[in-house]
Amino acid sequence: MSYSLNWDLESIFPGGSHSDALNQRMKQLEDQTNEYYQRVTKWSPSSDNAEQLKAVLQLQETITNGFTQCNSYITALLSANVNDSDAKILSGKLYALLPRLQSAETVLSKKFAEISDNDWNQMLSHGSFETIAFRLNEIRRDGSQLLSEAEENIINTLSLDGLNAWSSHYDTIVASISIPFEQDGQVVELSAGQAFNKMMGDPDPKVRETLFAAWEKAWKEKAPLFTDTLNHLDGFRLSNYELHGITDFLQKPLEYNRLKKETLSVMWETIQKNKQPLVDYLTRKANLFGKEKMEWQDQDAPIILGDLKEKTFSFDEAAAFIIENFNKFSPKMAKFAQSAFEKSWIEAEDRPGKRPGGYCTELPETKESRIFMTYSNSVNEVATLAHELGHAFHSSTMWDLPSLNREYAMNVAETASTFAELIVADATLKAAKTKEEKINLLDTKLQNALAMFMNIHSRFIFENRFYEARQEGLVSEDKITEMMVEAQKEGYQGALATYHPYFWAAKLHFFIDDVPFYNFPYTFGYLFSLGIYAYANQKGANFEEEYIHLLRDTASMTTEELAKKHLNVDLTQPDFWQAGIDMVIEDIQTFMELTEEFI
Repeated sequence: MSYSLNWDLESIFPGGSHSDALNQRMKQLEDQTNEYYQRVTKWSPSSDNAEQLKAVLQLQETITNGFTQCNSYITALLSANVNDSDAKILSGKLYALLPRLQSAETVLSKKFAEISDNDWNQMLSHGSFETIAFRLNEIRRDGSQLLSEAEENIINTLSLDGLNAWSSHYDTIVASISIPFEQDGQVVELSAGQAFNKMMGDPDPKVRETLFAAWEKAWKEKAPLFTDTLNHLDGFRLSNYELHGITDFLQKPLEYNRLKKETLSVMWETIQKNKQPLVDYLTRKANLFGKEKMEWQDQDAPIILGDLKEKTFSFDEAAAFIIENFNKFSPKMAKFAQSAFEKSWIEAEDRPGKRPGGYCTELPETKESRIFMTYSNSVNEVATLAHELGHAFHSSTMWDLPSLNREYAMNVAETASTFAELIVADATLKAAKTKEEKINLLDTKLQNALAMFMNIHSRFIFENRFYEARQEGLVSEDKITEMMVEAQKEGYQGALATYHPYFWAAKLHFFIDDVPFYNFPYTFGYLFSLGIYAYANQKGANFEEEYIHLLRDTASMTTEELAKKHLNVDLTQPDFWQAGIDMVIEDIQTFMELTEEFI
């Protein structure tokens, strides 16, 4: 079967950035937001009944779904064409609704916080609220941390041209970056996304080396702008924390992820104790490339031994492979993936003008998702495609739930996606016909572990240190790059010969406004999914429904409660984390044995 490389956005709002339907929905959202504010302001916990609050929350859900629908669509337009200036204007228009919406949320959460414990528990026992009690308790907790309504309104209004604007400014700078590359005797300008894929995945070491030098140069040239952006974005966030009496900059990221600090610490400590096998793996891979130590740009490079021709998948072949192997674990996952391909939910074309990276976004009003990536026929891209389909499947299991119960955190969001990725990685390994092919594919699988345990750990270390430094004042470009390299050396245990000083500028995740510390949730999700994957292999045919039940609970309890309920494990103890790491170490041992004869 042949599938389109381009997504269908017309079925969401026809007309692109000139869509009349989109403008009408945004006007409707503005009216609904004003009505919501008025209703929340008038609602009195002491005199009004539960039915009136139920109506308020239903309107809140309508607005949440509508805002997400419009925002996902506009983001899709900008991702597919970074130069769509009309879409940027639409984004600004949509985000202008946020202060009013946030004002209403402030009023509601503060009113929740003022209710006595006895009256609150009595209210939650009402049939309308039992299923969303966990989220209502979170809203009440947040209300107790808020300033006055007027002060919160000022902060929310200033955020538009503060926190949100700095994040948007980063996207504008990135859109202006192009990387020159000589191809077939001609110099072509690659977008950041195209250059990154080629730099990290091209089998020719000279191509990787040349592109990495050009890549580093491009980000360095814009570094003064990125320095200002990062300083002011995180400076705004820290000032906001200070106003709310928050002294630990990890408090909010942990709350967002419904995770105990103890759990996060135990996870990193267990990883830190187990890094030597990854150092050995990196050194062995460097030796296979004829080098003593690994170069930064060679980490994800394919290992081509003998006369091996690296496995490639056309987009249609990737679709068939993913559907086939999803079906072995969950027919519902397979059916969902097939539907996503057939309905053109995926933007995969390799062309200039697209933003780098990949993501999955929700469309709650139509109960759909859209996936963005740049597909280049590699095994890595098949894994990325499976990863994003995992996100979309997660969303699909929850469409019948209230919107409050669909607001799952990033750490558990990365669980379904990484689980899907693991299915595909193991399937490619099992299909390997020669030792050389198995080495190539096992290396591809291990690249994920390398990213989770070393690259992302270095990001976490860097971000911690940057926040610490930023609390004392502005941080210079030289200091930021110095901190980045030191964090990489620590995260990689000194296993690399070269590092990426301007990684901090090139990595979008440091510049996202709504999610601070966009790093440790990936590692959590990876290890959590390894535990689920092991559990799935034990359960066999009974796994599918249990897995769906777990996914549906991801926004209705803390992460520790989720793990205890569905996997019967204690995340504050190292045992669970060690079990997942041991699976990686087993793969490394196999890799070392297979490659011994090629040294």
